[in-house]
Amino acid sequence: MAEDCCSSNGNIMILACSGGSNVGQLSNQAAVELTQEGFGKIFCLAGIGGQLSGFVQSAKDVPEMVAIDGCQVGCAKAILEQAQVPLKNYIVLTEAGIEKNKNFTLNRSDIDRAKSAVKKATGRPSSTSEGSGAPSPP
Repeated sequence: MAEDCCSSNGNIMILACSGGSNVGQLSNQAAVELTQEGFGKIFCLAGIGGQLSGFVQSAKDVPEMVAIDGCQVGCAKAILEQAQVPLKNYIVLTEAGIEKNKNFTLNRSDIDRAKSAVKKATGRPSSTSEGSGAPSPP
């Protein structure tokens, strides 16, 4: 069974590609901040890609999920397809108007745009706290 770090606890499971470009890192940063804000909970995409049974089963069982790919290569989507995990909500950051490059200095406007795209994909409205980046209390 998957570790507690990967349980959804009734929140949206967030899977980020975390690839080797700005949009991959934006995907990850958006997932981290959305988790800190209580929107959902980041989950280990690598565990699913590694075919670890508890991770795969947790992803199959979760009621709400969003997968974030940075670009059209679609690594997160491919991982889910190979693990036979149904794709419930899916976004590609380059399709949200963020240009892919190798600049790893992320700017706030791109992070906020990524977070908004995730919320839109799940049908959840953007909150006024967007962009605060403040972690929620334990």
